[in-house]
Amino acid sequence: MGVKGKAAAAIVVLLLFLGSLWIQGGLDYHWEPCLKGYNQVNTIHQLYNSSDGDGVKGPRIMEVCPGQTFQVSLLLSHLLAGPAYTSDVLMQPYLSSWDELVKFMEALGPMVGLISKEIESKTSIIRQLALLAKESPEAELGPDIHSINSVRTENNPEGSQHAGAYHSVRSMIWVELNRGLVDFNHQTDSGCRTLLRLHRALLWLKLFLQKLAETPVAGRLRSPSELCREAYQSTLANHHTWFVRRAAELAFIAMPERAFFFKLVCVKSQEELNTVLNRVARAIGEVYDRTQRALEENNMLDLP
Repeated sequence: MGVKGKAAAAIVVLLLFLGSLWIQGGLDYHWEPCLKGYNQVNTIHQLYNSSDGDGVKGPRIMEVCPGQTFQVSLLLSHLLAGPAYTSDVLMQPYLSSWDELVKFMEALGPMVGLISKEIESKTSIIRQLALLAKESPEAELGPDIHSINSVRTENNPEGSQHAGAYHSVRSMIWVELNRGLVDFNHQTDSGCRTLLRLHRALLWLKLFLQKLAETPVAGRLRSPSELCREAYQSTLANHHTWFVRRAAELAFIAMPERAFFFKLVCVKSQEELNTVLNRVARAIGEVYDRTQRALEENNMLDLP
């Protein structure tokens, strides 16, 4: 094997290592893939964007993008289904949103796709915990969602009923805290710690999509590689070691050019791309903000 071949092999090994460290930023627990415990059938592929308030003109319907695994319309439908009650996020659409975001990352090529494998392991952990809680006799009656979210019963008939322990972000936090499953000093396999890692990665993707939809500066559109690196540096990089940060730079170099994103979300111009990505970024922002408040209220933003 020549020098170039050895260098290429070293880069691949380095990026594989990055995939395992991406979210936690250091050596951490590793879990075997688990069966997904939720039925994720969702047939809503056309969404009327009645909540848009940016005044940007554009199609009010997002349709299926033929021949593609990633569907931006499906991602948006999951994101819009997540917020519940006054300040909660339902876990099933939250995890389904991540399933679609994983497809998005995988579409960007094998180097960026490596990162998605670590995210999939995180969503599998929460799904497995939900299955175990459902099968456990002591978890047949989960927390009272009504009392957790302080929602009036007449406005939400289901709010006063008991739900599964992992029905929502706040119910998961409530259950794990009350059962002593969250350790504020040591790493554990808790759903709350896992959620925090996903939560940090969600902010990175939100910023990246927002930057892709930015108005060009001095008539120049910056490359997706540059924008993704910039989004990473202001988010996940704060939780990563020097080694992981340097390895991340390699993954971003291999990111496709801007024209690829037109095809990925079925648009023909930067203006149309801006409209679509801004919708998705706003939906992510609502989910992120609600999750942030729930974690912050329970002092969980720095779980080891």
